[in-house]
Amino acid sequence: MIENAPGINAQRAKYTRDSAGIFPLSPLDKPAPLCHRSLMTLPFDISPLLAPERPVLIAGPTASGKSALALAIAEAQGGVIVNADALQVFANWRVLTARPSEADEARAKHVLYGHVPGDASYSVGHWLRDVTPFLTGPVRPIIVGGTGLYFSALTEGLVEIPETPPNIRAEGDRRRAEDGGHQGLLAELDAEDPLTAGKIDRLNPMRVQRAWEVLRATGRGLADWQADTPPPLLPLANCTPLVMQADKDWLNARIARRFEMMLAQGALAEAEVNLPTWDPAAPSSKAIGAPELIAYLREEMSLSEAKEAATVATRQYAKRQRTWFRARMKAYHKISLP
Repeated sequence: MIENAPGINAQRAKYTRDSAGIFPLSPLDKPAPLCHRSLMTLPFDISPLLAPERPVLIAGPTASGKSALALAIAEAQGGVIVNADALQVFANWRVLTARPSEADEARAKHVLYGHVPGDASYSVGHWLRDVTPFLTGPVRPIIVGGTGLYFSALTEGLVEIPETPPNIRAEGDRRRAEDGGHQGLLAELDAEDPLTAGKIDRLNPMRVQRAWEVLRATGRGLADWQADTPPPLLPLANCTPLVMQADKDWLNARIARRFEMMLAQGALAEAEVNLPTWDPAAPSSKAIGAPELIAYLREEMSLSEAKEAATVATRQYAKRQRTWFRARMKAYHKISLP
């Protein structure tokens, strides 16, 4: 327990002031009022890439400005902004997952944001089913997010793998907790399903556990399942794919400033609302910064320690995203930032 931890109300009061100066988005954006996304000023003119009738895909690491770009395109050319972020689908974390504000939503139509209860499971298969109606509607979709698996499933296809039984998932969770990591699960994959083990992100514990669960539940490796992938819902050739490539130091500075902005926008109050029903195993609890703010509210760490831990976790997440995008999005148009 943290001794002499400052009161929650005092900390909340500290972070309720107008914070337009906390998160200067220059050189990419101009300063904007709290909770509003700024107008994008890109390093080059992307308008020749855009055709009003073609769907747009915008991928990029967290805090790179992709949501602001989507909003700028929607306001200039029309379109519905469709979420492709696995954490922004959950209803119980708006501020902490950087979901568009109500002011942003008033400027252009946004869908698939906050439509899933925080205690529900939500997979890429669920997302594909949810996104399908917007691919053929009268308004072109502008699909934006940082979950690379959503984009690859959309443009490359996704095989329907049977649901993992709860007992197998619980065993995987227990193994990772007792082993202090996912190396034990990975070792079994290496021995029993080397094809999958050689293809997945070996540093990502959730990807490793998922592959292990599929093997245990079906007796068939994930890579073998994926070999039966059906045609994609939206082939890459039928859309305008963009990926933000951010300089590491520039992005890390933005990540740190953005967490301060989240606190100013009410992230502590949001965490306090989630505290009574907090379940670290719930899918929505993977929101970066959530475990740290919950720990602060429980007086298990100071606010400065929570901020530092959340910032480090976000930087690590952004690094994994950049690695995915470099490897899997070579055919996308690159937007280098700043």
